[in-house]
Parts: sequence; structure tokens; C-alpha cells
Amino acid sequence: MKTDSLRRMKLLLILLLLTSALAACVQKSSNEGETTTEDGKVIINIGRSVGSNPKLPEGDTFEDNAYTRAAEEQLDIDIRNAFEAEGADYDRQVALAISSGDLPDMMIVSREELKDLVDNDLIEDLTDVYEDNASDYIKETYASYDNRPLEDATFDGSLMAIPGTESLAAPQMTWIREDWLEELDLSIDEDGDRLITLDELEEVAKTFIEKDPGDSGNPVGIPFENYLNAGDYGSFTMNSIAAVFEGQPKRYLIEDDGSITYGSTSKGTKQALELMNNWFEEGIIDPQFGTRSFDDIMALLTNGQTGIATGPWHIPDWGLSNVREMDNNARFAAYVLADDEGRVNVPEQKTTGGSFIVVRKGYEHPEKAVQMLNFFYDDIENTTEEDMESTFPEVAEYLEQGVDDSTKPFNIVVLPMQTYLEDYQDVQAVLNEEMAVEEITNSQVRQKLKGIEEYIENPEDTSTGNWSSYHSRIVGWGLMNKVTEEDRFNWAEAAYVVNTPTMEQKGANLIKLEEEDFIKIITGAEPIDYFDTFVDKWNNQGGKEILEEIEEELAQQE
Repeated sequence: MKTDSLRRMKLLLILLLLTSALAACVQKSSNEGETTTEDGKVIINIGRSVGSNPKLPEGDTFEDNAYTRAAEEQLDIDIRNAFEAEGADYDRQVALAISSGDLPDMMIVSREELKDLVDNDLIEDLTDVYEDNASDYIKETYASYDNRPLEDATFDGSLMAIPGTESLAAPQMTWIREDWLEELDLSIDEDGDRLITLDELEEVAKTFIEKDPGDSGNPVGIPFENYLNAGDYGSFTMNSIAAVFEGQPKRYLIEDDGSITYGSTSKGTKQALELMNNWFEEGIIDPQFGTRSFDDIMALLTNGQTGIATGPWHIPDWGLSNVREMDNNARFAAYVLADDEGRVNVPEQKTTGGSFIVVRKGYEHPEKAVQMLNFFYDDIENTTEEDMESTFPEVAEYLEQGVDDSTKPFNIVVLPMQTYLEDYQDVQAVLNEEMAVEEITNSQVRQKLKGIEEYIENPEDTSTGNWSSYHSRIVGWGLMNKVTEEDRFNWAEAAYVVNTPTMEQKGANLIKLEEEDFIKIITGAEPIDYFDTFVDKWNNQGGKEILEEIEEELAQQE
């Protein structure tokens, strides 16, 4: 019996050793397996963040398409997907890779994930790689932000990632069904400055509810997402309404004396909530706003139940275009809410899009990450139309067909700070016959311009893609350009700190507290003075500590 027990123990020990060895081999094969193909191409296993509507031609995939094929040919590489996923599923894949320490060669991560990777020494230092390989144009692109994106990816003097950028995108706009305004002979913005007041917005909402121009039988005034506020120029939020009162919800702000405040606890935000409570009582705000999701609001728009939406310049490309699909006559005008002095109050914008390309520590060819950056955001971006068709014919076809940028190996944006304004001015110069289309270096802008011209020539019968290009690039960009040229922006200095210890521990609960209490105030479940109670709770449940931690972190950066 004793001998049998010893044998069983030895067998168990051998099995454990074999299992450990197998696990080590699996780890090694994913991280340290073959590095080149038989014909000498460098293999790059990437974590791929994909989009929901890529519009890929039949037969093409995220791993094998015009962009990947062009990059493989030009850079002598072989791109393989270690994993591919969208949205929250991608986040989970990244989290799993970080927790296991088994990273793909390259992937896109958030600022928080970047910090974890740095803290655990899992990624390559790209300082010299960037300096030696980045093109002059790429360096100029980051310089247009005073190199702040690079600083955001730098830890203890070392560049640990390639950052995305966040081109000027302010302000949040109010998009209103222009065809309905004409149908109802409803006049707003009589001076044509594209600035409207809260009273004018209220008048439009009331009229749309009363007249029901969408013939829906159940019209809704102004819809809002259930979370109400966003930390960017997002869609279906109250940010632009609060901005009229100089409230900047969900933003940490630097005051004149250097102290840090939280916009959601400001007097201006309280004033905005009081107005919205009045609107809710009058039926101007969607009665079900506290439970509406993005998809719910899109259904209201496409069903003709509402003709008002708040959102960024590009919402026609992926949101309002659904309205045009259902109603060929749909047209939107974009306005911006201004305060009593005609100012458009906005917080300073983040310089990074919150996305970073990282390279696994030990990967033999980190320079390929920067070379791909050059290729997609310099070489292709600045190729003339004639050269594009001859040098990258498949990419030219993708641009013609409106294939989404998420089909590139890295779903990230790296563009100069003023790129949208400059692109708008180029488009207008071509439309005014002051410039030849061939002079526009940005290949995507050239392609969009073709659609814009087709829309202008025949707005009723043109494609939804051309409709979207016109609304986002002419209407949206045009409003941004107008507000900029007329010097209407009143910028609030924002404190962009990714995380603090208390944010990590209590941030989620504080956000939940804010969202729930704001809904209570707007719906009348609590009186407006309950806002002061909310402020006290926010401070006492961790908010005050967060403000102090942000002040300390900013002081260390000086």
C-alpha cells in the first residue's frame, strides 16, 4: 500500500511538472515564438480593437484588408491578430492579457491600462525608437499640441507608448431638423450667427411637440441619455445647457487661484438643473429620459418622434445618418447655445484621445510601431489623389466606398490640433473654385469632398454617405470654424488627471451618486435645494480627497 501511494505521488508530481512546462511553452509561443516568416517578413501579433460597422468589401477581414496589405508590402511585415474584439469585449481581452502578463506584440490601451503596464514593467521604452523613426510630419503633429500627448505617455522621462490625439472638436452642438423648421415656418437664429438661446431652444421643442411634424403620434421634446453628463463633447447630454451658466459637469477645473473644483458641484450646474426641472415639468424634456439609452434615443430620432439632438460635429456620420435612411427629406441644422454675452463656454480640451499604442517588452522590432504610425498618418494621409490611385489603389477604393478607419491595424487617431478647421477651409476653397481638389493633401478629405459636391448638386437623390459628409464636414465643421473665427469661445482651464487613489476606490460610487441625484432633481423627486445636499455628500464620500489629490499631482508636475 505504501509503495502504491509513493507511485501515485510521483505520478502526480510528474503531471504537475509537465503541466507547468506546457504552460511555459504556451506563454513562450505567444510571446517569443517565430518572429519572421519564411520570406523574412517581421511578424507582428496585435490586439485588434474593431468597429461595429466597418463596411469591409466581401472577402476582406480586419486581419486581411487593403490597409493591412498595403502596410505589409511597404514595411515588410506580416500582421496577425492575437485577438480582435469591439468595445467592452476588447477591454476585457486587454485586461486578461495584462493580468496574465501574456501580451500581444502591440495593442491599444487606455491611460489607466498604460499605467498598469508601466508599473509592472511589461512594455518597451519607446523613447529612442520614436526619436529615430518618427517622420518630421508626425513630430510636427504632436508639436501642434505643444507635445502634451507625448508627455501624457511619458513616465520618469521615458516615452512608454505612442499616444493618440484629440483634435479641436468643441463645442457640443444642438442639431435640429431643418426641414421641420421650414415646414412649420419656425424662425430661430434670425441674424444667422448660428448662436441660439435657451429660450429659442425651448420654443423649438414646444412647437415640435405641439405640431408633431414627424407624424409620430407620440412626439418627444429634448431627449437625454440616462447618465446626463459626459466628460467630452458627447451626445444627448446636458453639457451644453450647463455651459450657458458656466457650469461644466464632470470636469475638474483649475480656478484663478490654482485651486481645483469639480464642475458638477458648481453654481452653474445647479442653475442648469433648475432650468431642466422646469422643462421637465412643462413636458419639454423627454419624460422617460432617466431610463433612455443611446439606442432608445436613436429610435426616437429615426421614428420622427424628436427632431432635436445634442452632439459633436461628427454625429451625422454615425447617428443622424440613421434618420436620413428612414426619411429621405431629413436635414439638420447645427447651432450652439451661447450665454447672455454671446459667449460659447467650453472647457479646455484633452490633447490625447485616451488611447495609446504599446509594445510588449522584449519584442524585437518596436520600431515597426512607429513605422506603421508614419505609414498611416503621414504617407497615406498626405498622398495626392493621383498618387493614391497609382500607389495604393486598394486604399483608394476603400476611401471611395467609405470603409471605416477601424479597419486599419490600429484604431487610433493621430491628427494635428487644428486639422478640422484647416480641412474645412480647404473644402470651402475648392467649392468656391479658389483651389483645385488635387491641392488637398488629405486623402480622406478629398474623398469626402466628392460626396459633398454630389450632395450639393442633388441633395434629394444622393446617398446617405454623401448626406453625412455634407452635414458633418460643411454644417459641423462650418460651425466650429465660425465660432473660432468670431472668437466666441470662452475657455475654462481644465485639470486632466487620469486617476488618483481615491478616484480608483470611490470614483464609481461618486459618479453613480451624481447621476441618481441629478435625475431626482430634474424629475422633481427632490427640490432644487437638494443640490446642496448632493454637494455635501459628494465632498464627504471622497470628492474632497480627490480634489486635494489632483492639486498635489499637478503641483508635482510643475
